[in-house]
Amino acid sequence: MAEVDPSEVALLRLVAQRLAGPGEPDAAAAVRWLLAAQAQDLRGALLSTALRSPADGASSEAPDDPAAARPASGPAGARLAGARLAGARLAGARLDGARSAPDLGGVRAALASGALVRSWPLRSTLHLVAAEDLGWLLALSTERQLRGAASRRAGLGIDDALVERARGVVVDALAGGRRLAREEVLALWEEAGVLGDGPDGGTGGGTSSGTGRVPQRGYHLLWTLSQTGTTCWGPPLPDRAGAGTSDEQALVLLDEWVPAPRRLEREEALGELARRYLASHGPASLADLVRWSGLTVREARAGLALARPHLEALVCDGTEMLLDPATPERLARCRDDARRTLLLPGFDEMVLGYADRSATVPAEHAAAVVPGGNGVFLGTVVTGGRAVATWRRTGRRTGPPVVATPFDGGDDGLAPAVAAEVARLGAALPA
Repeated sequence: MAEVDPSEVALLRLVAQRLAGPGEPDAAAAVRWLLAAQAQDLRGALLSTALRSPADGASSEAPDDPAAARPASGPAGARLAGARLAGARLAGARLDGARSAPDLGGVRAALASGALVRSWPLRSTLHLVAAEDLGWLLALSTERQLRGAASRRAGLGIDDALVERARGVVVDALAGGRRLAREEVLALWEEAGVLGDGPDGGTGGGTSSGTGRVPQRGYHLLWTLSQTGTTCWGPPLPDRAGAGTSDEQALVLLDEWVPAPRRLEREEALGELARRYLASHGPASLADLVRWSGLTVREARAGLALARPHLEALVCDGTEMLLDPATPERLARCRDDARRTLLLPGFDEMVLGYADRSATVPAEHAAAVVPGGNGVFLGTVVTGGRAVATWRRTGRRTGPPVVATPFDGGDDGLAPAVAAEVARLGAALPA
């Protein structure tokens, strides 16, 4: 089993995640390859997805057949045995390092068409997923997530009867392909007495806001209905001027928005999740898989046992990691591209996708990326696969639009590379 150091792991992850070398054919394919991409900050998720799409990639590579990443029919083990990991075809790829501005429009179009959806399939956190994958991912996580939220539900005065009342209001309002903004749904619930803390608002508890709403009850009900497969976030809504789309999405009924979801038995789903996560995020460990997926260790081990024949293993600092067998060859062909400077949004999978992030974010600088430990990740400047600074928008009309703060307090020649990347990203940069 090959041994590598953390710096090599970081570069391998960059190409596995399609941030270096050949990208995926389009936004939906990029998310499908990742399986799920954290997306509580939608504008950041749009950029993260666009960075992995061909408009950004330095490749003329013909795309793999998306169906090749899906298991074949038959028992779970046989299905996995027939799977071919996406990205194995490298012949003809152009890896000259030329990169254009990422296309957020392509990601928004995938949301508008329903090819991509946004919901809470993992860890009770918003993610982008390919539409056909949402149902089976929810099936893996819903029971555990609902159990974990039981005390929170009680504190907000939510019982099963209230959830069903809220569900009935939403289904009646959205049936037939209708779409509503979040505030429109909350207004309907308020009118129906779902959000208040009186006798018609559930079991009580919580403190009413000035509008008569129990704070956070509406958000939790939105989460519950999406977690249980009734709703999801659908197409982007028009902006206020009506001249384009906003970064707010409409709520839609899941069975209408995704009429043909994939159905997987639980064992098959565990194997598929493990295989696709390790192929797209590897090298990664069992602990990384557990943290990213929210599975129990036992479930993750079961999935890994099915996925292992289609992965390669290496060792880093005494820990076994698994990856797509095509990833080392990809890195060999685009090592210079992997070493370039990147500006990644704060919740990018390159940082968020692992339990142990030290290959990319040096442990001594982890607090700088999540100041205060409040779960809000700053954008990172990555050079040679390693985060060397954080960055943020200045909000100024004049002067540099972005300020980078190196971890070591110095510049070390970083400014020109950051300026070049800012110029390339342009309007795609999150606010």
